[in-house]
Amino acid sequence: MKTTLVIFASCFLYFSVQAQYYLRGEVQDEKGSLITNARIILHSTGFLYSSGSDGSFGIVSSRQVDSVTVSQEGYQPKVFVLTNGVYQVLKLKQLQAAANATRARLVSVTKNFRPQDRKGWVVGGETYSSLIENEFIPASTYPESGFAIHTDKASYSNIRRFLNMNTMIPPDAVRTEEVLNYFDFDYKAPPKDSVFGYESVVTDCPWNDQNKLLLLKVDARKLEPEKVPPSNLVFLIDVSGSMDLPNRLPLLKSAFKLLVNNLRDKDTVSIVVYGSAVGVWLPPISGKEKDSIRRSIEGLFPVGSTPGESGIRTAYQLAKNTFIKGGNNRVILATDGDFNVGQSTEDELDKLITQHQQLGIYLTCLGVGMGNYKDSKLEVLAKKGNGNFAYLDNEAEAEKVLVKELTQTLYTVADDAYLNIAFNSKWVQDYRLIGYDNKTRALADSLSQIEGGEVGSGHSLMALIELKTTEDIQTITARDKQYLGSVSISYKNPGDSIIRYSGYVVPLVYTPYSELPQSYRFATSLSMFTAMLKESEYAKKITWSQVIDSCNKSIDPNNSLQKEFLQIVEKARKIYLRQRKRKAGAN
Repeated sequence: MKTTLVIFASCFLYFSVQAQYYLRGEVQDEKGSLITNARIILHSTGFLYSSGSDGSFGIVSSRQVDSVTVSQEGYQPKVFVLTNGVYQVLKLKQLQAAANATRARLVSVTKNFRPQDRKGWVVGGETYSSLIENEFIPASTYPESGFAIHTDKASYSNIRRFLNMNTMIPPDAVRTEEVLNYFDFDYKAPPKDSVFGYESVVTDCPWNDQNKLLLLKVDARKLEPEKVPPSNLVFLIDVSGSMDLPNRLPLLKSAFKLLVNNLRDKDTVSIVVYGSAVGVWLPPISGKEKDSIRRSIEGLFPVGSTPGESGIRTAYQLAKNTFIKGGNNRVILATDGDFNVGQSTEDELDKLITQHQQLGIYLTCLGVGMGNYKDSKLEVLAKKGNGNFAYLDNEAEAEKVLVKELTQTLYTVADDAYLNIAFNSKWVQDYRLIGYDNKTRALADSLSQIEGGEVGSGHSLMALIELKTTEDIQTITARDKQYLGSVSISYKNPGDSIIRYSGYVVPLVYTPYSELPQSYRFATSLSMFTAMLKESEYAKKITWSQVIDSCNKSIDPNNSLQKEFLQIVEKARKIYLRQRKRKAGAN
């Protein structure tokens, strides 16, 4: 029986076992040109298919004669009747109106300020969005700056993967805010009537004794377990040939089976796969059917190309069909990011998600693999899908993301969250936001807009800003009641369109670095580490010995993640110092 099922799955991957007819054809415009990646909805099942990169399609149906609706942006949708054994040409009429152009999105912004562009970085088959490091801004001219709050953590585990491979990290793969997001910083619950709680300190800057450092901590409200809404989860799993490695599909299967352990009876799960074909692998099923879900996951196997676009469309359609009002509706995309069939550029993927994300349906992206891992593409998908992004380099990371931090990963307490800080130019001469660097193309695009982020339950965010002050602030005390600036967060409640605000005044009270709480000193160590990896122009005075010393003095010896971080820093020092010696020898 098992052999029969495998043979059947190989021939008719991912489709209903009742299917017995094959509907074939191609989609053209009125001039006879092929239309690629047209959306095809099969009426008998409601499933979504695609005409593919060559404009052709093949659909397995349980009916000899079936009907479909075919649509594509810029064309008039049309219904066609398809017959088994007849190759049919489906023609669409082009609309006059042009498609709206998508706009690039900024992670952080300072009004009227545009740094210069620079080229991107590519390592082998891996791609990373070219970033421009934030620089010092005069507070008297540009007093307000801000950034999108999000819970992405992918950069840290990807950095760990590179270092475990004994290799340097592409600078654009280092996103400081995601490294900080990876760790908790002594979470403190906000007031009962608030979504966010705040803390801040002003201290010495370890890498520049002429400057000061502002550390701002924001804690998001934690959902009470009994109030966590029912979930409608669609696992969108890449089962293409490129996933046939131990650290790809097998790792994802382990990860999803771990997640299944936390499902409740009121949750709904379905699985969409894409490889040699696209389809629904597991129809919607209750979370109480854990054994059935695990068997479906275990039965996955890699084959074929990577029609990622079609898979995303199908998953969104299925999530919409099973939408839970007031629930957590989410597509979880798991892939090595190698979208080699269909729309493959960042701009096209950005446009795809912009057009097809459903109101109230979030997107979580889980990246795996090495060599052809497309960080830039997954980052675009997660941000455009109003969701978050993690990289799984081992099973322990999968357990961290999908079990230990499940509520942070999958349950949202604020949408479109954006933090704005207005500096008091009486005390601040210049400031530099550390991390939250923008993509080159977003800065070059005159239509760029700031993009708010998704904040997970119980997330603790730490932001660092380097300051050049107008005068010595070390003698100022709380009694003087001076303020450094004011913070406001704009956000929406999940499923709500009303913009809400939360505020905080940053007191100007100096604390010597040696007297900082452990969590703040550890955050500074993380920042120094990423500056070294990025070879930041602002890190020229930092040495690896200084980073190691800072880590030793700031880590919590009872925290396994922080102890692992110290080991990672020591690996990085050996790798980067060795590379520096090679360069010196070559010269």
